[in-house]
Amino acid sequence: MSSRRTSPRGPGLVLRFADGGTGWGGRLARVLERIIEADALRSGRRVARSGQVLSLRVTPGAVRGVVQGSQPDPFETVCAVRELDGYDRAEIVAQVRAEPGILTALASGEVPESLAERLLPADSADLDFDCTCPDYSWPCKHGAALLLLTAQEVGVRPLQILAWRGLAVDSLVEAVATATDEEPARVGGDPFAVRGSLPPMPGPDAGAGPAIDRLDTSRLRAVLRLWDPDTSHAERDLRGLYRRFMAD
Repeated sequence: MSSRRTSPRGPGLVLRFADGGTGWGGRLARVLERIIEADALRSGRRVARSGQVLSLRVTPGAVRGVVQGSQPDPFETVCAVRELDGYDRAEIVAQVRAEPGILTALASGEVPESLAERLLPADSADLDFDCTCPDYSWPCKHGAALLLLTAQEVGVRPLQILAWRGLAVDSLVEAVATATDEEPARVGGDPFAVRGSLPPMPGPDAGAGPAIDRLDTSRLRAVLRLWDPDTSHAERDLRGLYRRFMAD
């Protein structure tokens, strides 16, 4: 995790490289150019270059920041990423076991390029944004600015790409040490990182209320963004269909 402030142009962090710089910063920046609309990135670059991003903190599954906008109080902005699931983690462990030099690189603060396919976001479904600003674009310019500065951050501190995807280096090292050829590794206590019998399905709950009230809208938006970046109507339309279905 990290939190940094610099002031070459303003009170906050400043984007120095339009393309994320070299190494992991450049790799992440190229992914962003592929899955985020060009207009959103241009607006984000203007914000990131002006020093309006006052803080940036990488946590498992999200980068959190404070961004000064046009209002007196700054906005709280979050760039979420899908954390690696059990299958992803087991595949990384298998790759590290097959390439012993990866552990040496991680111990020195480097992340080998061979892990890029597993660590970088694959498409828009892997990302989500939240901001206290009144703009509901995906992403808003504050979210785009924070994400561009995240690329710059991982270019300087490559291990941050693992932290963002929810993979602790210590857990990875332990999983590699305890893995065997017969049994896949468990990373970070994830029960889905090993094969085995699944728990029984839960029974009906009379007091649970309508199923639509349990809808995880963030997952719904992530799936729909594979076809269309504008998902603002998705929950409303789905609730309308559910009401019609129940009425019939």
